[in-house]
Amino acid sequence: AMEDVSAKFVSQKISRTRWRPPPAATLQPPDIFATGSWDNEDNRISLWSAGDLGNVGLNGEYHGEPHLLCDIQHNGDVMDMQFLDQERIVVASSTGTVTIFRHHQNNQTLSANHRWEKAHHHVDQDTCCGGAACTGVVCNNPEIVTVGEDGRVNLFRADQKDAVRTIDNADSSTLHAVTFLRTTEILTVNSIGQLKIWDFRQQRNEPSQIFSLAGDRVPLHCVDRHPNQQHIVATGGQDGMLSIWDIRQGTMPVSLLNAHEAEMWEVHFHPSNPDHLFTCSEDGSLWHWDASTNVSEKPSFLHQGGKSTTYLSHSTMNQSVVSAWLSNDPTKDRMEITNLIPNQTLSVNSLDVLGPCLVYGTDAEAIYVNRQLFA
Repeated sequence: AMEDVSAKFVSQKISRTRWRPPPAATLQPPDIFATGSWDNEDNRISLWSAGDLGNVGLNGEYHGEPHLLCDIQHNGDVMDMQFLDQERIVVASSTGTVTIFRHHQNNQTLSANHRWEKAHHHVDQDTCCGGAACTGVVCNNPEIVTVGEDGRVNLFRADQKDAVRTIDNADSSTLHAVTFLRTTEILTVNSIGQLKIWDFRQQRNEPSQIFSLAGDRVPLHCVDRHPNQQHIVATGGQDGMLSIWDIRQGTMPVSLLNAHEAEMWEVHFHPSNPDHLFTCSEDGSLWHWDASTNVSEKPSFLHQGGKSTTYLSHSTMNQSVVSAWLSNDPTKDRMEITNLIPNQTLSVNSLDVLGPCLVYGTDAEAIYVNRQLFA
């Protein structure tokens, strides 16, 4: 299925790729995505069009490559990036600064719209502040939450100059990623294998709950919440394992799934089809986890063409009640795992999925778009 993928070599290592959210009620597949780079003299935020949809070959395969709409210089490595709305992108920098960039669609330019300098910082002996990397950002317009190497959590509003709320010592270790559980609650993951829930309605600067990987203290790098069932959370970390958590019960993961051979950098539930989950890794792989039922009835074409497919024993109880991700009778069903890029050697740092489309970026200085994920 590699023929469904178009590649663009961009002469910069790509740290983040994100689809622009679609306009409400659109039926079009996503077209515009943003990328951020790292480890370059001159890092950039770039906006791309995924290419010419009309340019389809005889067998329905897609030709045409992403083309650059506009870009802008970014100070420091891009550590994370989220669209706030159709026009604005929030970017986390290794310098500790958080910037909102605006895309001007009339003349295809990007400009810095707002900047929180050193939102994350280490306090030095001489009481001056050195920047600490802002490692994660999540948006629920107009609210923006950032986490960083300094163990700090910030709540910003897009239209306000100062932070609405800062939890200074939220963590004594590095916070690596953050997601919204509800409009008032966030979940952070840290470098000693803990998940913490923070409730912004509470004044005290303590987590309302703490979960942890038993005993191992494996650094967690990424987290995503199931789009429909807010108690289900997926995390990935330094050992490449995928952990599924049910935050309603216990303090340990419901399941630990062997995954990548090196750090897992991102995990994403498909936003509209959450029985499908995607992970990418330092080991150069990008896995599609299919926990939907009837795996055994799928046509065999899925197993051909360069993809390696593995089966995990897996079960599903009543789908309407229990998510496929929380099942516990390992006899009924199988989970299908497909490595979408079998021969990549350098790190796949970021991925994003929307509708039938996948975009991912690598240390091989390339971005890739697959427009037929479920073909």
